[in-house]
Amino acid sequence: MSDDAQATVSCRNVWKIYGPNADKIIGTPTADLPRAELLETTGCVAAVRDVSFDVAQGEVFVVMGLSGSGKSTLVRMLNRIHDPTAGEVVLDGDDIMKLDEDRLREVRRTKISMVFQHFGLLPHRRIVDNVAFGLEIRGVEKDAREAKANEVLETVGLGGWGNSYPDELSGGMQQRVGLARALATDPEIMLFDEPFSALDPLIRRDMQDEVIRLQRDVRKTMIFITHDLAEALKLGDRIAIMKDGKFVQVGTPEEVVAHPADDYVADFTRDVPRAHVLTVRSIMRRTNGDGEYAGDVAASTIVQDLLAKVAEEHRPFRVVDDGQQVGVVDRTAVLAAMIEDR
Repeated sequence: MSDDAQATVSCRNVWKIYGPNADKIIGTPTADLPRAELLETTGCVAAVRDVSFDVAQGEVFVVMGLSGSGKSTLVRMLNRIHDPTAGEVVLDGDDIMKLDEDRLREVRRTKISMVFQHFGLLPHRRIVDNVAFGLEIRGVEKDAREAKANEVLETVGLGGWGNSYPDELSGGMQQRVGLARALATDPEIMLFDEPFSALDPLIRRDMQDEVIRLQRDVRKTMIFITHDLAEALKLGDRIAIMKDGKFVQVGTPEEVVAHPADDYVADFTRDVPRAHVLTVRSIMRRTNGDGEYAGDVAASTIVQDLLAKVAEEHRPFRVVDDGQQVGVVDRTAVLAAMIEDR
């Protein structure tokens, strides 16, 4: 997140430790023990350790890690499904740990929504009623909430399915209902806890594309939990790699792939085709010199997407950012990046 961007979600030094006298462990050398040793010594398990991050308005922030890394525990502290053992969680200016029950309930109803791996649809209710459930809890009048529910069903590609029941829909369609239900209350912040991991690969890819399309259209702040690196790279503006309750690296997909922070991240990204992630900015020559150019290309262009342009072109391209030349890229640089993947 840029320094001048306004944080919609801000976490500072967040811990979650399960076990006796958990709060007394924080700030002591014991807190840094490996999980197995901490459990043996204290009877406690540290799920999240001293995590801090900011998420800007409209950003997709992905937290990824293997099972047991602490990622799902972390996201569930953002709306206080779990309370942190220590630390601060601020949502759009509200420190949620200082909210009373009424105000916390209001924040959950109006500012934040969550999409789970398991759809949690009410089987005896129509799809439109499932989508409108949050609005019903708010006390919204029936005609108004059904109109809103049908509107968001159209948004997720399920227009016309409002009068059906969950068991009449496929798994992918049910997950779209889950998305629609989360969107219906018009939250500022959307939390996704491995929502697509139970879907088969083709449906999962379609749902990832749906999230990308929704983000382009509605510009919500999204925090997405996954154990799948390809999913993280596809969806995230920034990615946090989590291990043993800590963030190992936070960066853009390009930064994580091109400059892994340690061997753990490098092992994760080893098989990622770099040319599918790296941008032209990372391979260009930084020069503003005059010359004969084949055309302009945006600095944010993915290297793979430039291959067809340079294949038959011997002249270099100007690299531009906000209309200004920032460098030059040629066929040699693009092909060299492609060869690195082989």
